[in-house]
Amino acid sequence: TSINALMEQLYLKYQQKPWTETLKLVHFCMDKPLRCPVSNDPDSPLLLCMEKIQRTLNAKSLFSMMNRLESLSRQKGLNSHVSPSGTTCYITSDMFYIEVQLEKDGNVIDAKLAHLGEAPVVKLIFSVYHLLVLLFSDKTSNLSSLSLSLSPSEMKAKGYLALQSLEKDLYSMSLLDRTQDVNRVTEVLHGKVGHLVPRTGGTPTNIEFYISPYQILEAELNPGSQVCGAKIDVTVEGTDMLHKLPLSPLLDSQPGEDGNPAFLPLTDELSMDLSAYFLLKFHQPFPMSSSSIEEIQRLTGIYLLSGIQITGLKLAPLHELIVQSTLKEKGSEDLFTHKSCFFVSLSDSPKHCYFINTGSAKSDLAGALVSKIPFTHPKCVPDVIEILRHQMAYNSLISSCVSEKHTNGDDSELLYFEVAPHKNTSFSVFFLHPMKENLACVIIDVVTSREVQCSLHLNPRDPTLNSSDGFISRAVKRCMSVPVVMRAIFRNAAKVEADS
Repeated sequence: TSINALMEQLYLKYQQKPWTETLKLVHFCMDKPLRCPVSNDPDSPLLLCMEKIQRTLNAKSLFSMMNRLESLSRQKGLNSHVSPSGTTCYITSDMFYIEVQLEKDGNVIDAKLAHLGEAPVVKLIFSVYHLLVLLFSDKTSNLSSLSLSLSPSEMKAKGYLALQSLEKDLYSMSLLDRTQDVNRVTEVLHGKVGHLVPRTGGTPTNIEFYISPYQILEAELNPGSQVCGAKIDVTVEGTDMLHKLPLSPLLDSQPGEDGNPAFLPLTDELSMDLSAYFLLKFHQPFPMSSSSIEEIQRLTGIYLLSGIQITGLKLAPLHELIVQSTLKEKGSEDLFTHKSCFFVSLSDSPKHCYFINTGSAKSDLAGALVSKIPFTHPKCVPDVIEILRHQMAYNSLISSCVSEKHTNGDDSELLYFEVAPHKNTSFSVFFLHPMKENLACVIIDVVTSREVQCSLHLNPRDPTLNSSDGFISRAVKRCMSVPVVMRAIFRNAAKVEADS
């Protein structure tokens, strides 16, 4: 009742006010910078409303559009100023600026974005809406992240030069052994640095390094569709320690004797000690085995980074991490328990029930969630990419057994399987022999991202399942799905049983 009375009073108070005064009041409120963090602020509902108003309010004049740009700039932690003509707004930081050109009625002509020492990139903006999308998107956040946590500004400039030289070397490596007719999938799976997408505007350089057979099939069945595989961003970040980073490209025009890329020595003329290092940054924490982590750390000479820790990663059973990560991607992370079973439905097959045995936290069965891979030299990247591809292939096979269904909703026939760690790069799939009461086992060894070796183990007295090791290996490589391969094994076994 008191709230209704208050609203009635507010309504009566502003009923006689002209709309221009109300508009000025709204602009005044929006002009105040947001306090952080919004989520902890008692006024956060009001501030969120202000944000929504800024996103949707139609600026109908040059003055109101300039106010909007200045307010948005402050929210993003950027500076802004208006040109003497009053029709151009500059949104600036230490490392870049956006030049927004407006007509006298407030409509946007276009916007130019430029990084330090680079020519402006023209990005056509056809409406106020498109400009707001640009400013509210993560692109300006990515741009701001290039403003390294270094001081003074000269050091930030050096850090950006180092990033530029790294990007040039990566691009040059991506062209090595590349034919004119090479497609994206081939680059992703076989290119020295995967499929490289250079930095544009506020979007950092990214590397697509793995794509699953199902994604490849989806792309083939839907020409023109863009199916995205696993990606990492390439960036640079400030640190508390000095690292020697290149300030110009290092890739030699002549390859080494072994045919691999050769690099110029990192002399004082070509490098500088900076409180920064390069990063390969995952979009989501990535489960990696302890052996893969150790291998990368030997290559880079730097500890890998988790979300929180810097000099040490929290180890846990690798299969547990893969299951948790897979469920998180599916939006069902709360389903995981150490004894979870997952039900997988396949066409023309009884439903499968998979029990994921997570093993122990022993060093050869353990892993960690990795968020960032720091490095200081471009020569590390091809080898790191190969390790990531290898790990991604292993993770894909384990995650193929995970589904959102952890309870069986019907009484249909079930086939039971247990997936258990075997060695560093291999795991076992146990199941009941289709014609006997004994256990059978398939050991799947992921040798590399492109080579998988499988072996089927049966009790010597049990009937054959009509699936050779070569057949199973080819099936795994073709689909990278444990349930699909197990369905094929059971189908072959059914033919044997029918013939007998």
